[in-house]
Amino acid sequence: MNMSNYIYPNSTQIIQLDCEAAFNELTEKEKHYAHFLSKASWCGGLIDLIQTSLESPLIFVLIDKLFHCDSVSELKQVALNKCGFTEDDYTAFLIYTSGILSNMGNYKSFGDTKFIPNLPKEKFEKLVLSSQFAAKHQQDAQQLLSKCLEQMYSLKDKECSLGFPYKGTTTYLSKNITEEDLEAVKKFLKNKNLEPFNSRLFKTIDKSGRTIYEIRLASVLETDNEEEKNLISTTTLNGHNFVITRGDYSKLLKLVNENLLLAKDYAANETEEKMMENYVKSFHTGSINAHKEASRHWIKDKGPIVESYIGFIETYRDPAGMRGEFEGFVAIVNKKMSAKFSELVQSAEILLPLLPWPKDYEKDTFMQPDFTSLDVLTYACSGVPAGICIPNYDEIRQNEGFKNVSLGNVIHVKMTEPPNFLNKADQDLFMKYRNSAFEVTVGLHELLGHGSGKLFQKEKDGSYNFDVEKVVDFVTNKKVCSWYEEGETYDSVFGALGSSFEECRAESVALFLCDCSTVLKIFGYEGVEASEITYIVWLSMALKGLEGLEMYDPKTDSWLQAHSQARYVLLQVMLESGEDFVKIEKVTGSDDKPDLLLTVDRSKLASVGKKAIGDFLGKLQLYRSTANITAAKEMYDKYSLVASEGNKYPFLEYREIVMDRKKPRRMFVQANTFLDGDKVKLKTYPSTPEGMIQSWMERFQNVKVDDILEELWAKDKKHF
Repeated sequence: MNMSNYIYPNSTQIIQLDCEAAFNELTEKEKHYAHFLSKASWCGGLIDLIQTSLESPLIFVLIDKLFHCDSVSELKQVALNKCGFTEDDYTAFLIYTSGILSNMGNYKSFGDTKFIPNLPKEKFEKLVLSSQFAAKHQQDAQQLLSKCLEQMYSLKDKECSLGFPYKGTTTYLSKNITEEDLEAVKKFLKNKNLEPFNSRLFKTIDKSGRTIYEIRLASVLETDNEEEKNLISTTTLNGHNFVITRGDYSKLLKLVNENLLLAKDYAANETEEKMMENYVKSFHTGSINAHKEASRHWIKDKGPIVESYIGFIETYRDPAGMRGEFEGFVAIVNKKMSAKFSELVQSAEILLPLLPWPKDYEKDTFMQPDFTSLDVLTYACSGVPAGICIPNYDEIRQNEGFKNVSLGNVIHVKMTEPPNFLNKADQDLFMKYRNSAFEVTVGLHELLGHGSGKLFQKEKDGSYNFDVEKVVDFVTNKKVCSWYEEGETYDSVFGALGSSFEECRAESVALFLCDCSTVLKIFGYEGVEASEITYIVWLSMALKGLEGLEMYDPKTDSWLQAHSQARYVLLQVMLESGEDFVKIEKVTGSDDKPDLLLTVDRSKLASVGKKAIGDFLGKLQLYRSTANITAAKEMYDKYSLVASEGNKYPFLEYREIVMDRKKPRRMFVQANTFLDGDKVKLKTYPSTPEGMIQSWMERFQNVKVDDILEELWAKDKKHF
């Protein structure tokens, strides 16, 4: 086992997510609104610890208690003088701690791979037991270690990455869930027209030997008497017994709601007030419909200065691709950059017809979204993205609208060193234009990628949202014969494939349209500069496809990250296009170690490259529109294959080189806000492990989150 795959090296970059200038532009009312939304987001974000692994909440509690008793510098003296640590050992300890905090658990948010401390277990244990925390609370320290230390360091096969319980780690599903169980539950959800975004699934056997599937909804408990009040319904279907209960994460969601109600007092308008009311209702009762209603108000809240969204949103980490991870973000509009995105929205109706599918496969009406560039104040989740397109509810996005968000202070973080696998000329161009190209990519990916395309649906009354007699499969020219039945959604039909497939479609749209002069001009690029940026968009996508091999696990023959798989698939499509449009060569690096050289023939972008991506993109949309999971999986699995020796491009061999040369993914330090009389103050932290840790130690003042997390761990442990 290559241990470097499971540690954060001491060289891991920690970067401050700067939002100070944007925050200072806010009025006091807006600052109060942002403050309470941030508090709600951070309290809810702790749910991610529980959604990651059984041990994650306890590791967080241990870290929190350690650094509330000792400062980083005080604990360093203990480590060096009493525990036999070297400077590198202590840095490794701080980097591990930063990894837990920034990933909200002990699995990397990008790749879902477990990481462990890069120092001996005995040293870690000795440091904890030599700390002020142990001196003041010896029994507590020993009990915490006994509950989580072994698991922190364990790398058994099923523990190395997140996945279905029969081959990986998950806390969305109890450890005894099988493929047959998942199929039974999927049929139940379809039959009851239920969406499991805010749920987890637990299987138990009662005293009489009956199998019972508990679908546990996230909600605030209405009473301590769970038996009486927390049960919503019991159902028997196809010989299986189902129980729907409330109360998951109840005490954390209670904190979320308390802060949302305080934020409501500072809302800018009635729409934001109704949005808050429905968020609170959803988190209190477990109602997805209430969250959908909040999302409808969110869509209508056009051009807010402070933008925010909160709930169980993205389904990447549920191995079944159906249940959402909690996230909450608060961000401030960058008016200058937002003007560009607004212009892109205005141009959407002339850009959408350029996409490689017939009009019947596009939404009847393009509902112009709010598309803004934001500087993130708070992003409480396992990882901070560069852009988002939400809500993820099919019927709202298809029929009522959505919002696009580009996170400017994430996109514009400066690269400090050139990427691997490129020649010097390409490295120089990449360093010069990477951020500009990334911004164009994010804009197209979110607006015209996730925002485009129609899903063919059979309605409750038996009608269809398309002309079932006339619409044809534009690849075979035969009449369309599949669609989404009542009770089916894209997530329920595409399941585990869905996230990567949809990300691939959005990335393909960005590639296909990035040479469009209308698009480039909106972002301020013409002539030679526009050509350079188009080239870097393509080069970057191919490079990310190659680097994406980091996220492939050869032991399980599985992809650990949706975006990485998507970009690898696109690299395969580029290579398949032929004519040496894209080439990968094995070379010897300047360090005399094996290396790779990736090249893209920019003279063939508009001909070979664009045609290949266009043909592929058309099929992605065709299978998505028609709910054709069989054809989609067959095609996508083919391109996802990581070939062995004997092929023109032996990617398994290339993966060893990629892994040997991989660079650690950076972590972001985020600011905090504090009430100071009738003012709200922003506090920022340095781009160091010390800054990361301090930001978290000051984040939950006057709230006993440790007690809540330990209580939730105790409730969960019997299932995992």
